[in-house]
Parts: sequence; C-alpha cells; structure tokens
Amino acid sequence: MNWEQLLSLKRYGDTGKRLRKEQDETRLGFEVDYDRIIFSSEFRGLQDKTQVIPLSKTDFVHTRLTHSLEVSVVGRSLGRKVGKLLLEKHPHLESVHGYKMNDFGAIVAAAALAHDIGNPPFGHSGEKAIGSYFKDGNGAQYKTLLTDKEYQDLCDFEGNANGFKILTESREGREGGLRLSYATLGAFMKYPKESLPKKPTTHIVDKKYGFFQSEKDMFKSVATELGLLERSKDYLSFQRHPLAYLVEAADDICYTIIDFEDGINLGLIQEEYALEYLIKLVKGKIKTENYNALKTTEDRVSYLRALAIGTLIDEAALLFMKHEESILTGKFETALLDVSQYKAQIKDIIDLSINKVYRSKEVINKEIAGYEILNQLLNAYGKMAFNVFDDNTSNYDKLLQNILPETVKLSSDSLYKNLLAVCLYISKLSDTNAMLLHQKLKGNIL
Repeated sequence: MNWEQLLSLKRYGDTGKRLRKEQDETRLGFEVDYDRIIFSSEFRGLQDKTQVIPLSKTDFVHTRLTHSLEVSVVGRSLGRKVGKLLLEKHPHLESVHGYKMNDFGAIVAAAALAHDIGNPPFGHSGEKAIGSYFKDGNGAQYKTLLTDKEYQDLCDFEGNANGFKILTESREGREGGLRLSYATLGAFMKYPKESLPKKPTTHIVDKKYGFFQSEKDMFKSVATELGLLERSKDYLSFQRHPLAYLVEAADDICYTIIDFEDGINLGLIQEEYALEYLIKLVKGKIKTENYNALKTTEDRVSYLRALAIGTLIDEAALLFMKHEESILTGKFETALLDVSQYKAQIKDIIDLSINKVYRSKEVINKEIAGYEILNQLLNAYGKMAFNVFDDNTSNYDKLLQNILPETVKLSSDSLYKNLLAVCLYISKLSDTNAMLLHQKLKGNIL
C-alpha cells in the first residue's frame, strides 16, 4: 500500500480527482468529514446510549457520545504525531502532493468520532441481543430464506458494519450517505472483511467483520480506490488502512483509562487500590508536589488519567512508526497496544474494570432489561418485516409501519433488506427511546 492512495480525498459520486494541493486551507476535505459526522442525527443519538453504565443518572459517567468525542481528541493528537513523523520519513508527501501533519490528525479524528456510530442501545449487550434473536430466537425461522452470509450478518450483528452502513448508505436526498472522504472511511474500517468465514485466522482484521452484504459494492469501491491489499481470493477481505490502527489505539486508550476512571468515580473501584494501577503506568512522570496538592478523588484520578493518556499516545505513535513497513505490507497482525511495553499494566487495568465495573450488579441488571427490550422490539418489527416481504401484513403490522420513520423502506423484494432495515431502525434508538417504544408496544403508555 502507498500513502498517496491511502490519503484519497475522493467522495462518493466524484468523477474527477480531488488533489490535496487544490484544497481550501481554511476548511480541508478531511475536516469537512468531521463536521458532517458531528451534525448527523445518528451522531447526536449517541448522547443517550450506553458506554459502560446503562441509563446512568450521574453527570460524570460517559455515554457513547462523550466517549466518541474523547476518542476523537486522542485520535487527533495521535494522528498529528504520526503525521509529523511520516512527513519527515516521506517528504515527497508534502513537497509533491501537499499533505500536512494535521491532515493525518483530521482523518483519524473523523474516523474516531464515528467509530461507535453504529452501536445499538445498551452497549455491546445490544449487539448480542440482536444477534441472539436471529440465532436462537424467533428470527431463526428466516434462516432458510437468506444466504449464509446474509444470515451471518444478522446472527453476529456488528456495530462496525452497521456504522459503515450509516456512513455510506444512499437514500432519497442523501446519496452516498454522509459522503465522507474515502481516506476517512478507510480509517474507520477496523475489520475490512465480510461476515463469513468467521475468524479464519488470528490476524486482528479477522476478529470481527466490517460491512453487511448490502454494502458490499460500496466497500469494494472504497478498498479499491485506497489500494488496500486483498487478503483472499475466496471471499472479500482486505488489509487494514494503516490509520485504522491509530483509530483502534485511540479507542483502546480511552476505554482502558476512562472506563476505569468512571468505575472509581462511581465507587465501584476503591480509590487507593485503583490509583496504584494508574501510578504504575505513569511512574516517573508524576510531579509529586502538584499531585499532593489535589484534595478530591476526582481531581487525583483526573491528573493521573491525563498523564496515562499522554503516555499511551506517545507509545502508540512510536509503535506505529516502528512497524510502519509491516503495516503497509499487511504483515502486522495485532493491535498496536498489544505490542506495547505497557501491555501488562493495561491488562491489569482492564481486568479490574471487567471485574468491578462491567460485571457489577448495576450494569448486569440493566443489560438484562435491555436484552429483553430489544428482543421484544425485534419480535414485533421482525415479524412485520417478514409479513411485508410475504405480502401478508396484518392490521397490527400496518400500524407498526405507520410509526416508522419515512427513511425505513420495506418491500416485498428482499427479506434480508427488510430485516436489516428493521435492525438499523432499532439500532439508532437511544437507550431511553428503546425503553419507551417497548412500553408503548406493551400498551403501558400512550
């Protein structure tokens, strides 16, 4: 892979090339990507979606929106650091093509901002609830009516693939979705493969999948424009865009450190015990006088969190440059932080978060409720989607159709597209709106 192609400013529908040297420096194409994501309704919907604690009533616990903003900030810093080093190593990118250090930061920031845009309500348990409906629930009856890959898309409903659909799906008045630059779309695609075969290798690319069958052509178009390396002749799979490693690192840094911070502030992790873990990560960088002057738990944790994030940003940038050649040739097979000198400290923090936060009774009880809410919504809307396809809608189905947004299109042409449209609709609901819709369908509220 080569950087000239990987930094493509092309957008859906373009007939000619967009050259970096011809860009308006006051509002670059990569910065336009960020703006379009910020102003999208799907991004705004993240303000009431679970990051760690579902339906939390406290101000300092992160939602998907605040998490995404923080990942974007970290990604911007990380992208700029790497951009500076890449331009020093490949000066022709600036002298011939006009790329700047901040371009890399803008691409990573935009992709990081959108990285959770496809996640359904109630966190990762929401993805599992949708998948379970098709694998083990009433949705299993549709298996024989779908191709293997279509059915797998639904059984392993994936927020990353759903995000790619949201960013690129054409609809009336919005051709090409948000029409982001292909460089940003490439950086967004952490798992550039289809849903089958499932985990064919231990390569990080094969951990999950990155697009539904409905977006297969769009995905191929982006991968071809960027010059991503093809990994298989038997199924659609490509090597990652190199900047996807930075988006992943920014996300890893934030959920490792900031979810841990949430756990401390909520009292789920004891302060004295927790601070030891953070101090191990940043020892040698703490200014003792400044730290000892901090009087509250929140301030002490905030101070250590900032140091920890800064440390891991520097580490990820150095690791990227160390492995740049193997990343460009597709031979780098893990996440950046998996080869970090701080791997042990990161693992300790994540393990503590899993035991004390992710598996806390508050989280588990709300995830159980969310699981049931999504299952009931899918029972109603999944049946309706099938009946529309079967041209056999009941009066109840017609009532449900009437309250769907105009953007949800169902027809008798494709059961797969109908089911996916229903999943997309439900995935866009906030935690609160999913709960309210569930109560309406049960007749508990009007």
